[in-house]
Amino acid sequence: MSRLPVIRNKRVLGTSSSSENGQDFAPAQKKTRKDPEPVKPYAASTIIGTRRPTVAVTKAPISRPVRQGAATVAAAPSRGLLKKSTASTAPRGGNIKATAAPTGTKAVTCGAAGTKRQAWDLKGKVTDMESKLHNYQTKVKSVNQENEDLKSTMVKSQTRVTDLEKSVAVQRSQISEYEEELQALSGVREELDKVSSEKTSLEKQLSNLEGKYKVMETLRDSQETELQTLKVMLSVQESTLSHLQLTLRDAEEEVRSLGDTVVQQKDELHAGEMERRRLHNAIQELKGNIRVFCRVRPLTGGGLSQHLQLPATDNKTITLAKTEESHTGKTADTQKNYNFNFDRVFGPQDSQKEVFEEISLLVQSALDGYNVCCFAYGQTGSGKTFTMEGAEYDEARGVIPRAVTQIFRAAEKLGAQGWEFTFTASFVEIYNETLRDLLYTGKASKRPELEIRKSINNEVTITSLTYEKVTNEDQVLGLIMLANRNRSTAQTAQNDRSSRSHSVFQLDIEGANVGRDVKCKSTLCLVDLAGSERLLKSQSQGERFKEMTAINGSLSNLGLVITALANKDIHVPYRNSKLTYLLQGCLGGNSKTLMFVNIAPELDSFGETLSSLRFASKVNDCVIGTASANRK
Repeated sequence: MSRLPVIRNKRVLGTSSSSENGQDFAPAQKKTRKDPEPVKPYAASTIIGTRRPTVAVTKAPISRPVRQGAATVAAAPSRGLLKKSTASTAPRGGNIKATAAPTGTKAVTCGAAGTKRQAWDLKGKVTDMESKLHNYQTKVKSVNQENEDLKSTMVKSQTRVTDLEKSVAVQRSQISEYEEELQALSGVREELDKVSSEKTSLEKQLSNLEGKYKVMETLRDSQETELQTLKVMLSVQESTLSHLQLTLRDAEEEVRSLGDTVVQQKDELHAGEMERRRLHNAIQELKGNIRVFCRVRPLTGGGLSQHLQLPATDNKTITLAKTEESHTGKTADTQKNYNFNFDRVFGPQDSQKEVFEEISLLVQSALDGYNVCCFAYGQTGSGKTFTMEGAEYDEARGVIPRAVTQIFRAAEKLGAQGWEFTFTASFVEIYNETLRDLLYTGKASKRPELEIRKSINNEVTITSLTYEKVTNEDQVLGLIMLANRNRSTAQTAQNDRSSRSHSVFQLDIEGANVGRDVKCKSTLCLVDLAGSERLLKSQSQGERFKEMTAINGSLSNLGLVITALANKDIHVPYRNSKLTYLLQGCLGGNSKTLMFVNIAPELDSFGETLSSLRFASKVNDCVIGTASANRK
């Protein structure tokens, strides 16, 4: 279908009446001439096929007359949605441009050769306008016809649109119903999924239960089989039980008989222990309640001493030889020998272990209820402290630590026989005839004064002395180390570390056998005496001289006590020194006593060695009577 232009009529502004006059027109045009206004086009409707788009129904505007000079032209109503108009409007001033002619007609030109008419050519202008009006009327007729067609098409389109709207409404209602059904179906689907999952879980549970059921069936079968086996075993066990009951009766009777045997054996063991103690004590008494051991210190540079002779076949004899010049000068030099016999003589090669083995039986007597005393005597530097205390490593341990170890180990063995022991340790030194507590740990200015007291039952005690309860050998060894740090020592010409006091270690032992109602009490006394020395050799001065005088005085009093005991004097001077007064119970009382006489092997110590051996011989000849056990 062709597209037709829709021309919207505009009112052409003409000049005033005076402008019709040719004389006045031209100047007026020159003053009022303006550019022509552009014509706004209207969209033209396009019909594709037999369907036309919906066109809004509008009323045609009422035609307005247009004045143009002397002619009046009725303008057709304007149309919407038509093709763009190609007509042009005349400018204000009376000049009208030529418009494009429709297809099939010739364009009408104004004036000769299409030139613009002069302002004074009004007739020509009117002719042009009439021609243009005719063209416009023709166009209006065609446009009106087309407008009528479009109106009918629009009515049909509106009718179709109404039908389509109804169809859309129906479809919308159906869609709403479908949506409701879809929602309902979605709920059903969810429920279906839920039911399906429950079904799956139930199927799994069912399969698990079936498996468990099969397992339970298998277990039931095995348990039934085991039950049958247990029944058979039960019958066997019942028969075995009856046999065991008979055996148990026999065993109970045997246990009763064994219990009686154990009681009897315990009685015999206790009797054997008592007999062992009696025989042990008898052996010790046969050896003597006062025994003397001699020990020779090795030379500092090694080798053997020429003036000391120790027979290889006799370990109880020592000979001191000395070459003497002839007094007349005519005869040759003579050699004089001094022979001494003791309970045992230890040479320089004998170890600490061999020395202690000889006194271990004597230490055992302390646990049997006998008082035991062991002390070392000799000149300064002869090895007394090494014999009694030794060194820290095991092979060099002395008498005191070895005796403590033996006491506690023997007490542990006797514990299996019903014995219980309590031990109390003390350590005191006698320095310049004054008692000092070696276990005291307080301030030196507040050190208490110690005094020796003798009880009614002739037991010697020391007031204000530290008595420590001990339960094992480590505690005792710790106390010994503390006492060694507190002991008085000094350097002399004969010894770099000379003991300037007598140290006395006491271990009080109390034992009880509750089942036998037997008790015993004893004291193990281990003494390290200070070394005797001569002024010419020691070169002691000042405080050292005072110490030497006190040491020699106490040792001299010890010799007097030994002499009085050997002579069996009525009065024994125990109270002459603190040393003899403290050792009164060990020397002349109910005690077993052992003395080590330590001698130096050097030739320049010949005089001190001879003096020490003579003193030891006096002690060896002393008889103090038979010791008795402290039992209740």
